[in-house]
Amino acid sequence: MTQKERYAFILKYFEEHAPNAETELIYDNPYQLLVAVILSAQCTDKRVNMTTPAIFAQYPDVYALSKATFDDLFPLIRSISYPNNKTRHLIGMAEMVVADFNGEIPATVPELIKLPGVGRKTANVITSVVHQQPNMAVDTHVFRVSARIGLTVNATTPLQTELQLLKHIPKDKVHIAHHWLILHGRYICVARSPKCGECGLRPACKYYAKLVKAS
Repeated sequence: MTQKERYAFILKYFEEHAPNAETELIYDNPYQLLVAVILSAQCTDKRVNMTTPAIFAQYPDVYALSKATFDDLFPLIRSISYPNNKTRHLIGMAEMVVADFNGEIPATVPELIKLPGVGRKTANVITSVVHQQPNMAVDTHVFRVSARIGLTVNATTPLQTELQLLKHIPKDKVHIAHHWLILHGRYICVARSPKCGECGLRPACKYYAKLVKAS
């Protein structure tokens, strides 16, 4: 199977079996999504979703968050990984959005990565989810799944993975392909014991082909 054929098979499979894939983070607007994504670094979406309601109740918008103190915000996110850094990042992000962007969450990657706590992955998430821009956020799931099934070749960094995926995935499908790969990695192509028996990508998967060959 050529690389072009592999991409075509995998994209068609996801289009048929997960046409409405979307983020599992719960949010109502770009501000809430940005807060949730910042908190989600090295933390599960489930834990983030348990934490954000209290934050949004006390800080309903970026203006309120920009006035938060460390001592007031920290107790609300102490159960999240790296709570000290994330508390500072959230306050700093809100202050910059108010001061430099008139209280509006930026809509481009170059602007977003200026914000405290926002790297390329987070910026790609915001722009693809909110604005459906053709930006590919590469987290641990996307990085692992893309390499394992053969969508990427010798990609050793998230950026290399991102660029290879963008080269082969049609622009109008990039924003949802991000979710396809994340959810596949979260529930089927898990890190330690991938559930190959449940996976519909087996005909195109390099990892599964090696298993068959070795058996």
